[in-house]
Amino acid sequence: MAKVSIIVPVYKAENYIGQTIKQVQAQTHSDFELILVDDASPDGSADIIRRAAESDDRIVLIRMDENQGAAAARNTGIDAAKGRYIAFLDADDIWYPDKLEKEIRFMEEKKAGFAFTAYEFGDEDANPTGKVVHVPDSLGFRQALSRTIIFTSTVLIDLQKVDKKLVHMPLIESEDTATWWTILMQGITARGLDEVLVVYRRPARSLSSNKFKAIKRIWGLYRKIAHLSVISSACYLAAWSIRATMRRL
Repeated sequence: MAKVSIIVPVYKAENYIGQTIKQVQAQTHSDFELILVDDASPDGSADIIRRAAESDDRIVLIRMDENQGAAAARNTGIDAAKGRYIAFLDADDIWYPDKLEKEIRFMEEKKAGFAFTAYEFGDEDANPTGKVVHVPDSLGFRQALSRTIIFTSTVLIDLQKVDKKLVHMPLIESEDTATWWTILMQGITARGLDEVLVVYRRPARSLSSNKFKAIKRIWGLYRKIAHLSVISSACYLAAWSIRATMRRL
């Protein structure tokens, strides 16, 4: 089996991290290293991880001296990774037990270097809500500009086909989307497995505030990462807004 390096940024996650570790340990693909990067979390997250690592040598705890944000934490994990594959998992999201097995098999069948899956929204307790985000079979750079459909906790990358340097995330807002675009800009096509293998825990929050912040972030990505003109950015933003609204209905 090919080893998967699973990167988890950890910050104020003591309510979730035990469950996160257990769901990874329950994966049917057992050849993995679970790299949990504690981003100077002020709670008991590190202690929970340390106890779990005592009985499972696949669990790796890395502690950062000061809080630097999810992108820096993920990059620290990527630098430490020893596996052929890189997978990302946020501490409060849910993987189904066969997530890795099915996604690796899918990548082998498609000869893909970059894959992502469908996912379902969950409530604050990660109970599935029935709202599913389906994904296309393939996604290129231009297609990705109008649909930020690649959800971080569904991503799997084959480092034999994608340069590890491309997987490093910039220290900006929406760093994950910026990373996917950077990879796709190299001519790499992302392949989508349209099967729900992940639940995205979405706590109740101000939707109007989130929408404004999301629009601001995506505009910044168009201008700074994709290097689009103002007119092109506006056109893609209109298409993105429609798709983002429909995805959340």
